[in-house]
Amino acid sequence: MSITDRHREYAASVTKSLQNQGFRVRSDLRNEKIGLKIREQTLQRVPYMLICGDREIENASVAVRTRNGKDLGAMALEGFAERLRADVARRGRHQQEE
Repeated sequence: MSITDRHREYAASVTKSLQNQGFRVRSDLRNEKIGLKIREQTLQRVPYMLICGDREIENASVAVRTRNGKDLGAMALEGFAERLRADVARRGRHQQEE
């Protein structure tokens, strides 16, 4: 999610990068308040929300929130991708065990 229109390009590049790594990603680049975007995505039970603003662009990172509303803070994009890979691997093993 982009905070404002000037963050749109960075948010789109984050989306493209994660898609190229094989993850399902949707971006919300609408010109709406970030609180509204977070609330809508939380209600839709989106597992992770990535927020892109000035600090994230400056540090080449993303701010991460979970579907439960827990703020995981800023992470480098590659660090977040590693977390996703670990989640996918864990989920795959869990389903096979059942």
